Order: sequence, then structure tokens, then C-alpha cells
Amino acid sequence: MSEIYTRLFTAGPEHIDSNGHVNNAVWVQWVQDTGTAHWEARARPEDKAAYLWFVTRHEIDYRGNIGAGETVTARTWLPGPPQGARFVREVEFVTSAGKAIVAARSVWAMIDKASGRPTRIPPEVAGPFLA
Repeated sequence: MSEIYTRLFTAGPEHIDSNGHVNNAVWVQWVQDTGTAHWEARARPEDKAAYLWFVTRHEIDYRGNIGAGETVTARTWLPGPPQGARFVREVEFVTSAGKAIVAARSVWAMIDKASGRPTRIPPEVAGPFLA
């Protein structure tokens, strides 16, 4: 497992649905935003210049929710090494009380910017993300 990267999200009025809590589509966006921020924070400059990422799969479990003005901590990590062009990413959203309310498992594929095609993740690209 890799180190845990964290960031905060605060629900604004624009994130709230007719049920009075954060809409499911917003959680998906926050999962993607967290993964992208992790890449931006840890990747080497030459890797950011050479590669892009896209999601091939999301699995999300909802165990709770938050309302407008409430904040959650997104925690993300990679549970193992890459497989070919893909990394699995775990994201968990935790309330200030420490309760995990949303958990996601996503598969991300790496694209070579020059060719526009998926490419195997080399050890030097994966290195900053693995413990």
C-alpha cells in the first residue's frame, strides 16, 4: 500500500441535491479531483509532461452523507503496484468525527501524451506513489 494523500472538501449549496445532501455525481467528481491532486502533488515534472490519466471504472459505496457547510477529508492511496497501464486507487471520505461515509475504488489508466495510447506504467513513474 502507498502513503495516504489527503485533501478537504466542503459541501456548498451547489453540491446539494433534492434529498438535502451531497449529490452522488459530486462524490464521483471529488473522487476524480482527489486522484488528480495526488498525481499533481507526487509525480515527477517529466512524468506530468509525458502522461495523462483517465478512469476506466468507479465502484462507490455510500454509508452516509453530509449537508451544506459540512467538511470531509478525502484520503487516497494505491493498494498495490500498477498492472500494465492501470493503477487501482482507493478513496475514502471521512467526517470530522472520524466516520468513513463514502468509499470508492477506481481504476485509472495511463496515456502517453505523444501517442494518445495507453502505456505500461514504468517503475520510475509508479515509484513516488508506492511505499
